[in-house]
Amino acid sequence: MGLNIVQKIIKTHLVEGDMTPGKPIAIRIDQTLTQDATGTMAYLHFEAMGLPKVQTELSVSYVDHNTLQAGGPENANDHLFLQTAAAKFGVYFSKAGNGICHQVHLERFAVPGKTLLGSDSHTPTAGGIGMLAIGAGGMDVALAMAGEPFYLTMPKVVRVNLYGKLRPFVSAKDIILELLRRLTVKGGLGRVFEYGGEGVKYLTVPERATITNMGAELGATTSIFPSDEQTYLFMKAQGREAQWRPLQADPDATYDEVIDIDLSELEPLIACPHMPDNVKKVKEVEGLRVHQVAIGSCTNSSYRDLKTVGEMFKRTGKMVHPMVSAAISPGSKQVLRMMDKEGYYDVFLRAGFRILENACGPCIGMGFAPPSGGVSVRTFNRNFYGRSGTKDAEVYLASPETAAATAMKGVITDPRDLGLEEIKVFLPEKFEIDDSMIYAPAADPDEVEIWKGPTINYVGYKEPLGDKLEGEVLLKVGDNITTDHIIPGGAKILPLRSNIPAISEYVYSVVDETFAQRAKEKGGGFIVGGENYGQGSSREHAAIGPMYLGIKAVIAKSFARIHHANLINFGILPLVFVNKEDYDKIDQGDILEIDLSNFAPGEDNIITVINRTKGISIPTKHGLNKRQVEIIKAGGVLAYVKQKFEKKNAQ
Repeated sequence: MGLNIVQKIIKTHLVEGDMTPGKPIAIRIDQTLTQDATGTMAYLHFEAMGLPKVQTELSVSYVDHNTLQAGGPENANDHLFLQTAAAKFGVYFSKAGNGICHQVHLERFAVPGKTLLGSDSHTPTAGGIGMLAIGAGGMDVALAMAGEPFYLTMPKVVRVNLYGKLRPFVSAKDIILELLRRLTVKGGLGRVFEYGGEGVKYLTVPERATITNMGAELGATTSIFPSDEQTYLFMKAQGREAQWRPLQADPDATYDEVIDIDLSELEPLIACPHMPDNVKKVKEVEGLRVHQVAIGSCTNSSYRDLKTVGEMFKRTGKMVHPMVSAAISPGSKQVLRMMDKEGYYDVFLRAGFRILENACGPCIGMGFAPPSGGVSVRTFNRNFYGRSGTKDAEVYLASPETAAATAMKGVITDPRDLGLEEIKVFLPEKFEIDDSMIYAPAADPDEVEIWKGPTINYVGYKEPLGDKLEGEVLLKVGDNITTDHIIPGGAKILPLRSNIPAISEYVYSVVDETFAQRAKEKGGGFIVGGENYGQGSSREHAAIGPMYLGIKAVIAKSFARIHHANLINFGILPLVFVNKEDYDKIDQGDILEIDLSNFAPGEDNIITVINRTKGISIPTKHGLNKRQVEIIKAGGVLAYVKQKFEKKNAQ
């Protein structure tokens, strides 16, 4: 029986387990990437392990999130720490201004058939080049840099057959929005989406990367495209054709599920507030007045995307509508240089766009926030409540084509209504390559001293769990709670990422401003959640902050993959209701008791939660394997790994 692409890569990287969906496996990691919002903790974790150098084939540290120097020295302190840590530990360093990690990695480092683990949930972007790229928490990435395998559940593989060709002004963004419309933000849990079919050959690598990037919004483990002639042309234009290798599924490969999409039937789509799966046809919401348009982010900031927008404004001669504030964030310095070389930078300026830094920026609430109650159309991947930096803003997600048409008209507009002829963007034979802001590791790491400013306050693990957990339910929340709910982004909070006591003050502040204070006064306790708890960003601070505040367990109907792993990594017990209706039997303020005397590995290991307030017992399960149970008992993965290293050294 033949293998699909996912199975081929996992088979050559398998360290433990077998490729049976739902079973635990461990795979070898070839490359890692980090960004400054999560990478600071990753390198603090790595330093705490005591290893002199990373063990991967390649690791890259990017600065692209906390680049807005608003206020004090926190961001600058983190950047200097990251640069010196990278130099010492054998890591390449991409300086602030060089670009967004996913765009730069796709351009300069991603390799078909390799594995990539990144401390960012949109790491699957590299799947557009045929790489098995997975997002994870910073601790898991630190472990991969230390040479440890990455543990995960073997996912189901979903074949997405693409037929036909996209019609004019319908783009790759509309393909992934269509999948979100069909499947919802929970539709990819425990799955990898592997794209194939005749329609694939018409999609360039940047277009494929848009789809794999936003596959994270499905809750998928990752998404991947084959490595074919389109992949070769992209890598050749990057001067990296020697690293190209073909990668296709076997003709008789099998899949767990199959989805068919006829590209010729798609039309412009838009995700309405406040969830990426709230998708409608642009025609259904056109005419809505817009205050702001933002074009960029790791989803849609490539050469192809910005040239398309530039051509639309160049051909129409239009300017940005007087009542719209519009901005463009190029994905990398390379993209910006290409726009300048081909004259589109001037087109943007003449049209009235603001040109922002080559960084994540508005996507995570770092500048360019909408006005109060304003409507913002963005080419980004998430429109969670408050993520833009304005709590009551209405954020819509759309393609660059729809965003450009909307910026011209001042209302949500179907780009097909502009009356333009089809715009075809072909990749250049050679990109403007400039790696001057990517620094190689130090030739002599012994001469490098890691710099740590006073705003870096590291906390990596807590005391081991006892045999009994007791405390109050400090918060009860509903379905689809995101990591933005748990730890908000934005210019005020993101700079605190390396200061755990400081950032913990903002845990759940979006939901309940009293949470952190109550948690400290009560000496910690429990959180109860609904379905898909912890979806969204990979930010492990959504686990570290609660850990610091004394949260002992989270009881939910189901968990998002990365957050579930992060909770385990920091010694917080994730429990799932055996009977989902038991969620209604626990209220905020109830006193719970959890007996861990029977805490053992296994899918069916039942942990009884006693609600002392109501005098009832509630069955829960954890489904943890032996390693995960040992991590929880140790108080977190760092304590567990340090014990492992100490035993190894003693032998």
